[in-house]
Amino acid sequence: MLDTTIAGSLPKPCWLAEPEKLWAPWRLEGADLAQGKRDAALVWIKEQEDAGIDIVTEGEQFRDHFVHGFLAHVDGIDWQKKTKMGIRDNRYVVDVPTVTGPLSRKRPVHAEEARFARAHTRRGLKFTLPGPMTICDTIADAHYGRRADMAMAFAELLNAEARELEAEGVDLIQFDEPAFNVFMDDVKAWGIAALHKAIEGLECQTAVHICYGYGIQANLDWKESLGSEWRQYEEIFPALNESRIGQVSLECANSKVPLSLIGLLSKKTVMVGAIDVATEAVESPEQVAATIRAAMDFVDAARISPCTNCGMAPLPRDVAAGKLRALGAGAGLVRKELAGE
Repeated sequence: MLDTTIAGSLPKPCWLAEPEKLWAPWRLEGADLAQGKRDAALVWIKEQEDAGIDIVTEGEQFRDHFVHGFLAHVDGIDWQKKTKMGIRDNRYVVDVPTVTGPLSRKRPVHAEEARFARAHTRRGLKFTLPGPMTICDTIADAHYGRRADMAMAFAELLNAEARELEAEGVDLIQFDEPAFNVFMDDVKAWGIAALHKAIEGLECQTAVHICYGYGIQANLDWKESLGSEWRQYEEIFPALNESRIGQVSLECANSKVPLSLIGLLSKKTVMVGAIDVATEAVESPEQVAATIRAAMDFVDAARISPCTNCGMAPLPRDVAAGKLRALGAGAGLVRKELAGE
């Protein structure tokens, strides 16, 4: 009960990549880089285990970005043809690579990484993949014509990848879909259908992580514009509740998402975000426990998986480690209360 996990990413050690930065450039090359990534994954698996995290990840140490780490191994993308594109409904504008032909995988992308992680932990193992809608909101289309069609093409590739991860012993595959709380109509029209394509044939647990983003300035500014309550999830949770996805995330720590919205997910395990990733302040175990207790007003403890609000890649390493310990200890406090200890 109250199996803890994290949203996915953890900071790169300073010897592997530039710290506290998204898209951090690698500081190693060739065989040294490959070994450095393995070493970093081992560090974070150990940190999670020591913190009492029940379902661990490799911290996304093998990739430089949660979306582009997968896209780099996909054919049909022209990385030299840059297209200016507004990400997350024009929250920020960047030059992105362009899909110019049919999409296909060159080879399995993350299977070796999952195999490595599985060999080094006896805990539950989660692996994260970018969701089809979020991929389509991160790359330009000059081939398919409709974002929905391109999403289905990516979903087929993700499904092949997910099946390989499951075969390597991954217990939970999570699809990251921050775009879900921006394009709510598209979620209902084709976003969930694309997720269903991505999980087709899987027997392991599945999850979708929907969030308001890393604690970077563009996201912080957007949140300030959303008013006193963040109710975007209210539009999509009913549809997600009827979906075949097993788990759904929700930010609960220092967010303006009404906790009552969890009640719309009566058929799902809810990943209750009890760690605020937009601050370097480390929560106390008591603060984490209070967030979990508050969520229990709307969802049974048996369906709660205490989690982080989002990834922790941009945070200082010691801060992220402290937050892991707080998450594990806070969940432990609530478990003892439920056991009557």
